[in-house]
Parts: sequence; structure tokens; C-alpha cells
Amino acid sequence: MPVRLITDWRALPADDRGAAVAVGAFDGVHRGHQAVIAEAKTAADRLNASLAVVSFDPHPRRFFQPEAAPFRLMTPDQMARALAPLGVDRLYLLAFDAEMAGMSDRDFADQVLHQGLGIVHAAVGFDFTFGKGRSGSPQALADYGREMGFTVSAAQRVDDADGLKLSSSAVREALKAGDMDRAAAILGRPFAIQAEVIHGDKRGREIGVPTANMALGDYMRPAYGVYATRTCLPDGRVVDGVSSLGVRPMFRTEEPMLEAWLFDFSGDLYGQTLETDLIAFLRPEATFDGLDALKAQIDADARAARAVLGA
Repeated sequence: MPVRLITDWRALPADDRGAAVAVGAFDGVHRGHQAVIAEAKTAADRLNASLAVVSFDPHPRRFFQPEAAPFRLMTPDQMARALAPLGVDRLYLLAFDAEMAGMSDRDFADQVLHQGLGIVHAAVGFDFTFGKGRSGSPQALADYGREMGFTVSAAQRVDDADGLKLSSSAVREALKAGDMDRAAAILGRPFAIQAEVIHGDKRGREIGVPTANMALGDYMRPAYGVYATRTCLPDGRVVDGVSSLGVRPMFRTEEPMLEAWLFDFSGDLYGQTLETDLIAFLRPEATFDGLDALKAQIDADARAARAVLGA
């Protein structure tokens, strides 16, 4: 079942209240986040309640640092789809605005979680903070819960085999390094960019390599270069390909783009939304002495991508 998306906490009908919730930003819904959601699911099963996630849009970091470099790991749609296999029924994607930012930890627990959502349980991460000035902690939330009538649990830190914390920051570090295997290991799936196909400069078509061009928006910028990719089309088909991500130094593109060449595919994708998994980093961006040299390299990249994807 698809996750039901709810974007406010005020005046909700009874059917949208009374859940056991996991609370956090959950950007990436990685394995550490999944441990928090599992805590909420245990409580939901025990209390015979629905399972929900409370998150925020925009991400609090974007609200407090509007000029910060792009950093998101997923769109709200991707978040909802990542939550569905975890048994989540509802996603409360609450506006993080001046009102939310100005709430004390107590006001958030009372007005949003207790009175607004009517929660029966809140699960959070071991290092969870909330409220103005990040004054609230898991212990503070547990204290409020005892007063207001909901229980609280905190998930333990989740580490990898080397003792490194599984976190959104760790995913971003892996992506910046082009380490797609590590990023996928933390996320539990490949990192994917979901975006609408826009018109480009048609240079790829000129050399027999038509690409689907997508702006990166607020996604964090992985290592610029060429990737072996798999792209999901709106009709559900998944097509292997090779993609360039970056600013194309040979042509000096102003904004970074994802340009996906879909193998053995023909069709008009303009205006459609695709989701492209970055499976493996093949090489960094480079410049070439003319279109013939570029085409030769693209052919070599395509062979390398086919080998990786077919392995």
C-alpha cells in the first residue's frame, strides 16, 4: 500500500491521529533511520496502532541556512516510497517554517505531537534534538510523554563493520568520493536522482548519443563524472545506461546536470519524471580534443557501464 501523505498537524480527523510515530528528518531513509522506524513499529504492534513517520519540508537545515549548498538525498516522493516497505502507513511531512522553528521543545511535544497528531508513541534516534535552539533530547521527550500520555523509545546508534556511524552525512561523504557501493550499503539501495527531463543543447543527438537531461535541483552533488546507471521510466520499465553528471567542462555548462544515455531505447521523454540509480562511478569529468574524441570516450564508457551492469 502507498504511504498516505499528510502535510499539516492541525485539526486532523480521528482516522489520521493516534499513531506510533518515528520522528526525524530521515533524509535518505538509510539503515540508521530504519532502526528508528523499527522501534516505532514495535510500539505500533504492541499498542495496536498505525505506524507513521513525522518529518519536515523543507529540511530544517535549508530553513536555517537558505544559502547552503544543495544537500538533499531524496525528494518527498522518494521518501514516501522508501517508507512503504517498512510498514509505514502515513507520512506527516510538516512545514518547517518560522512557527515551527520558534517552538520550544515542550511546545513541539504538546502542540504538534500530543494535541495535533495525538500520538501514542514516539521513537527517535539516540542523538535526536528538537525545539528552538535544539534544546530537546530523547530524555526530555520521554518526560513530556509521561506527562502528556505517550510513550517514547530511542534507537541505539547503528554502525558499519568498521564501527563508523551510519548517517546521512556518511552517505554524502561516500557520494562525494564516488564510492557508490558504500553509499548503497548505508542506504540499503542505490542512490537515485528523480527529476523531470528537460531540453538540453542536443549535442548528444548530434553524435548519435541522445540523452535524457535532468537538473539536479536541491540534490547534493555526487562526484562529477560518468556513471553506470539504471533508469526507471514512468511506465515502470528499467533501462540500463551510462550517465554524465556534472558541468561538462568541455562545454562549460553553468548548472550541473544529469545526462542519461539509455541503452537500446528510443522515445520522447521530455516533461516526464525519471528516477536514475547511480550504480557505479566510472571516471571523473574530462575535456576532449573535439567531438570525435568525445564520441570515442562515450563508446568506451558505454562498454564499461554494460560490463558493470551485466556483472
